[in-house]
Amino acid sequence: MTYSFNDLKKDVADGRIDTVLACLVDMQGRLMGKRFHAVYFVESAFEETHSCNYLLATDIEMETVAGYKSTSWEAGYGDYTMKPDLSTLRKLPWLEGTALVLCDVLDHHTHEEVPHSPRAILKKQVKRLEAMGLKPFMASELEFFLFDQTFDDARESGYRDLRPASGYNEDYHIFQTTKEEDVMRALRNGLQGAGIPVENSKGEASPGQEEINVRYAEAVTMADRHSIIKNATKEIAWQRGKSVTFLAKWNYNSAGSSSHIHQSLWSVDGKEAKFFDKEAKYGMSELMRNYVAGLLAHASEITYFLAPYINSYKRFVAGTFAPTKAIWSKDNRTAGYRLCGEGTKGIRIECRVGGSDLNPYLAMAALLAAGIAGIEEKLELEAPFVGDAYGGKDAREIPKTLRGATAALKDSKMLRDAFGDDVIEHYVRAAEWEQEEYDRRITDWEVARGFERA
Repeated sequence: MTYSFNDLKKDVADGRIDTVLACLVDMQGRLMGKRFHAVYFVESAFEETHSCNYLLATDIEMETVAGYKSTSWEAGYGDYTMKPDLSTLRKLPWLEGTALVLCDVLDHHTHEEVPHSPRAILKKQVKRLEAMGLKPFMASELEFFLFDQTFDDARESGYRDLRPASGYNEDYHIFQTTKEEDVMRALRNGLQGAGIPVENSKGEASPGQEEINVRYAEAVTMADRHSIIKNATKEIAWQRGKSVTFLAKWNYNSAGSSSHIHQSLWSVDGKEAKFFDKEAKYGMSELMRNYVAGLLAHASEITYFLAPYINSYKRFVAGTFAPTKAIWSKDNRTAGYRLCGEGTKGIRIECRVGGSDLNPYLAMAALLAAGIAGIEEKLELEAPFVGDAYGGKDAREIPKTLRGATAALKDSKMLRDAFGDDVIEHYVRAAEWEQEEYDRRITDWEVARGFERA
């Protein structure tokens, strides 16, 4: 389903659309921007608009963080130019009379893309593959928790005593998910109406845990969809007096929420599956074997982009379907990287490392960069792991902490070559700030554990 600029102009003229959201994607993968009166948008703002450049230099709480080269109080926090990508234009059925367009972020003076903007980072890796005669297709599964309280009620309670939408494990459970259809049906139909082809939703492995899956697409399109899906999920839940969280691990006793990313490479025209070789073992072409070898060789370096917060690392627990080992295996959910669709044109590698809190553009870009490195260096793929990867004594570990992942990111020559030094330093600073903020905070756990006993 496509929605063109001409379609928008007709809807505006006929009074069906009165508001256009012009959005950029921030460092956290969220939609930030302006609500335009639709008449003004189709007359003028469709060409460009502006935003403060602090939007790509804040933390998750919108705190202005010191130490960024790109912007600062000293530099005056000037403007970015937001250039609407009209190919992303869509109507939002869950918001009355509203359309949305995503924007590329440009330097206000040169009108070149800002290199550390998430969309630009992913587009750069896609262009590298296009120069190699390849096109990446991806799909991101997305898990979250649904609660009966509103966002305001949850906040006012200090996020304590939250009531998940289910009282028990609802993995694939039809009866329980029937009770949640007021939100999930509206989400499926809303996304479909917004031009995001939905495959299914399902209950997941903890009370109140949901999963939404949409059809795979070219990498940038999939990342666009992912960010819109997260925003839509929050808005649709809010409209129905509910709340959701995309925290990777919201509760010690609950499963973590993931965002598994499926990857495959095709010819530029999208007709030939370059990962598939019917004569090869497991149906894996040499190109695919090189690509997966790159993912494994650089697994520690790319972890930050799959797990960007302190909380992200609480999810990596043995026996919870969240991986702890950066190894590959055939159709094995204990492995960090799982071979799916073996022996078919649907063959792909699934990265199971990422949590639901990742920024899809950054995660996909990092995965592609690692895979490209594997192809360019013709890396040999190790044998697949067999058995329970949680018990693999000599298996390659996923970094256990943000501090460890940050060090690996900072030292990554591969990512510096792929993204640029300034981009890597920008995100290293983001990671350092997250760690600094955590290190100086006093947690409820510390007080309860030591108030009387220490």
